[in-house]
Amino acid sequence: MIKRLFLAALLLVGMAVAGCGDSRSHSNAVYMLVDTSGTYAQEAGKAQLIINYLLGTLTAGDSLMVARVTSRSFSEKDIIAKATFDSRPSQANAQKRAFKDQIDAYVKTVRGTAYTDITGGLIQGAQFLNETGAGTKTIIIFSDMQEELDKATVRNFPISLKNIRIIAVNVVKLKTDNIDPRRYLGRLDAWQKRVEGAGASEWRVINDLERLDAIFSKS
Repeated sequence: MIKRLFLAALLLVGMAVAGCGDSRSHSNAVYMLVDTSGTYAQEAGKAQLIINYLLGTLTAGDSLMVARVTSRSFSEKDIIAKATFDSRPSQANAQKRAFKDQIDAYVKTVRGTAYTDITGGLIQGAQFLNETGAGTKTIIIFSDMQEELDKATVRNFPISLKNIRIIAVNVVKLKTDNIDPRRYLGRLDAWQKRVEGAGASEWRVINDLERLDAIFSKS
């Protein structure tokens, strides 16, 4: 009896130690999609504000990736910058400075694209986030959420966003939305149904850039 209790105690201690060592399960991973289609490319400066906030908020072990939404976004070549931040503060700060420099350089040269492949960006983002092993996975979509595809691009199939938070930011209103607000509300409702149907753990829209703290708060 004593031997069995001793072995059970060792097992519990081993499980506790293993749990403490699993630091990655408590980390954050964020994949941010930046819409560069048409006139929305002019909003890129606001995207910098969000990225700077993320760089100041994410800590050791967290991952950040930023990619552009283009005519076809299911490609690694659309990733502008990515990093998993080091546990050493000096190294993490160097990573963040380099990350910011890459984003700043991109914003200076950004050009509008003809089409908007948000779905391709979501698929690519989900793959990268799942590879990080992070406990909290978030895709931020900086876009007006108006997806426009060329005739050759196929995206009308089910996608998987299981256990990933989806946050749409700076969803500006189009001219047609001002004429008929139902278009804007309907667009957001359609995206909410799609991402929740794909298994996303959360859907949220944040248009007030002074409330970026809501990105990491619970809904």
